[in-house]
Amino acid sequence: MSSVRVLVGTKKGAFILTADGRRKDWTVSGPHFAGWEIYHLKGSAADPNRIYASQSSGWFGQIIQRSDDGGKTWNTPGSSPEELASPDGMPRGESNKFVYEGQVGTHKWYDGTQHPWEFKRVWHLEPSLTDPDTAYAGAEDAALFKTIDGGRTWKELSGLRQAKGALWQPGAGGMAVHTILLDPTNSKRMYIAISAAGAFRTDDGGATWKPINRGLQSKWELPDPDAEVGHCVHRIALHPSRPDVLFMQKHWNVLRTDNSGDQWNMISGNLPTDFGFPIDVHAHEPETIFVVPIKSDSEHYPLEGKLRVYRSKSGGNEWEAMTKGLPQKDCYVNVLRDSMAVDQLDSCGVYFGTTGGQVYCSPDGGDSWNAIVRDLPPVYSVEVQTLQ
Repeated sequence: MSSVRVLVGTKKGAFILTADGRRKDWTVSGPHFAGWEIYHLKGSAADPNRIYASQSSGWFGQIIQRSDDGGKTWNTPGSSPEELASPDGMPRGESNKFVYEGQVGTHKWYDGTQHPWEFKRVWHLEPSLTDPDTAYAGAEDAALFKTIDGGRTWKELSGLRQAKGALWQPGAGGMAVHTILLDPTNSKRMYIAISAAGAFRTDDGGATWKPINRGLQSKWELPDPDAEVGHCVHRIALHPSRPDVLFMQKHWNVLRTDNSGDQWNMISGNLPTDFGFPIDVHAHEPETIFVVPIKSDSEHYPLEGKLRVYRSKSGGNEWEAMTKGLPQKDCYVNVLRDSMAVDQLDSCGVYFGTTGGQVYCSPDGGDSWNAIVRDLPPVYSVEVQTLQ
């Protein structure tokens, strides 16, 4: 029987949840890297036991961790324990240096002035679909890095910042590459999303990039309705069988494109609000998508205190609330952009984590939910591996 491994990044460490294909009885391992912010961890499609994790701290910096045995043990590729030791015994964030290429330049700041680019942390890690030693890292300040030696060294794909990077501006949570999507049918094509710059696509393996934001509306943030960059994209998702079709949860609005981002169209339909962070696609139904609407950009919690996942089986516009097993009163958690994922089992499992420390699983494509773990630190990210 197949099994699943759920990788959970939180404000105070990483947790690994495992179960068999029935997804009823769960084993919890962790916290790994206790006390550290784990923005993201993700396993390799080419080698499921290879997992990359982003370990970050405002005090101690950024460390990339790697496991080669499914999360049982971890190492810091490119750095020895001695190199990471500080006099007081706390590890120093000096693993895997992330250095911007060439003339660093500036980008727009909150107040509209220009501000130098500064590396802060890695928000998202995306392993290659074919090579466990190759992975991409989405950073704040917004930049994309690549490793081809298992995380020992990282090189910036600086062509991304040439796509009008001087006009990019932080959103409320900073300015980061938070989404990286690899086209499984075209190794040269990749999509990324940046808050608050927009969505971008490369067709040449990352050498050059083009903004793909036509059709986005940002009337509260941008005075120019045709602005090519500057849109606050929260998350994008695709189904591997249709990599030209993308779905987007924007600051406001839920959208889709059927031509690789050349034109976006609104699909918010009957959602009670189209503000939210995550969006994902059913593993076997390319037109079935999931979002978690919250009240507004100033009130980051569910409407009426009812936690509801909304599902569309028609690719958008027509939505239904999935509530069975979810709290329907006095619930004021949020679900962050990287905190939803799906498994590949025959009955597709859908997972999400909350800022209240719960991780929910639906083993039946959203029809019913149960909390597989509670009382973790606030959840930053959820990824799922389906293991044979």
